[in-house]
Amino acid sequence: MPPIKIHGMIDPHTHLRDLDWSHKGSFASETKAAIAGGYWAVFDMPNTAPSTIDDALLSDKLARIDKSAYCDWGLYFGASQADNSAEYESIASRVCGLKMYNNSTTGDLLIASSAMRERHYRAWTPNRIIAVHAEEETVANILDLVRKYRQPTHFLHISSEYEIKLLTQAKQDGLPITVGVCPHHLFLSEDDLPTLGAFGLMKPELKRKSDQRALWRAIRLGVVDIIESDHAPHTIAEKEADEPAYGVPGLETTLPLLLQAVKDGRLDLQQACDMVSLNVQRIWRITPLPKTYTLVDADYHYLVARDQLRTKCGWSPFEGMRVCGKVLEVWIRGHKVYDGDQVLSPPGFGRNLFGFVA
Repeated sequence: MPPIKIHGMIDPHTHLRDLDWSHKGSFASETKAAIAGGYWAVFDMPNTAPSTIDDALLSDKLARIDKSAYCDWGLYFGASQADNSAEYESIASRVCGLKMYNNSTTGDLLIASSAMRERHYRAWTPNRIIAVHAEEETVANILDLVRKYRQPTHFLHISSEYEIKLLTQAKQDGLPITVGVCPHHLFLSEDDLPTLGAFGLMKPELKRKSDQRALWRAIRLGVVDIIESDHAPHTIAEKEADEPAYGVPGLETTLPLLLQAVKDGRLDLQQACDMVSLNVQRIWRITPLPKTYTLVDADYHYLVARDQLRTKCGWSPFEGMRVCGKVLEVWIRGHKVYDGDQVLSPPGFGRNLFGFVA
């Protein structure tokens, strides 16, 4: 078939690292990886040390990524255990949303108190989305807050049948929620852990095959809005340590995995494209400027291998898997930034899609 044209691919769930964790990845290396994966823009999470939880830290991070990014971008602000909601009025216009960690994850931003979660929901602006890490029963707790405050909320990396059941009902009830699912939960399960070892560890963890089937069913029914990578690079040494880090990279493998699912008859091509472009644009209310698109050869098959990857960590949990889809070109704002082999944009080319750099 002729190349597929996807307008404005966005990954709204990435951990680009840099700052104190630049040994894992940098704004430069991971935005290059994003372009090679076909993306126009990526949104970066706030839990890289130092966590993005006050105006000064946000301003510093904005300035750093503005000088380094090869693609367009947005930053999340982090809800803090210490209640930093007084900062919201001054920072909301400069970020893509508020990230709230309600279950254990990398970093120190866990908010376990229902009362504290409610304080953040009450204070946040409705003009920017709240993106939540919530698992199992915590999903129900967050849904109670959505019912009370009608705050648009995106549920990140949903991974279980029970969570899907709760969110399906919430959508039927008309709550302002959206749902994201990650490729590792769609294409890997706990059955892969004996082979993957620590390279299959992430939060939320890999689940049962029955949970995986529930995710695919929810995609077919339209309950799942977007596919997000939760790109979270760690070095090989960190994954092989006695206490391995949780998280896996995914910016360069998301699109090929989805196109392989299309080839296998598990997914409709238009839906696959929409879940990495139009649906994300709709949820975050942004529109790509003209000539912002990706061309992909969907007939190109290959095995995922380390030597193909641009992410600084240099590995993938999908190594050895057969996928299809070679990114031929990426265009951003009328500029050709990828030619199928090399990233052509300069550092600092990327723009903040949410306000201005402070």
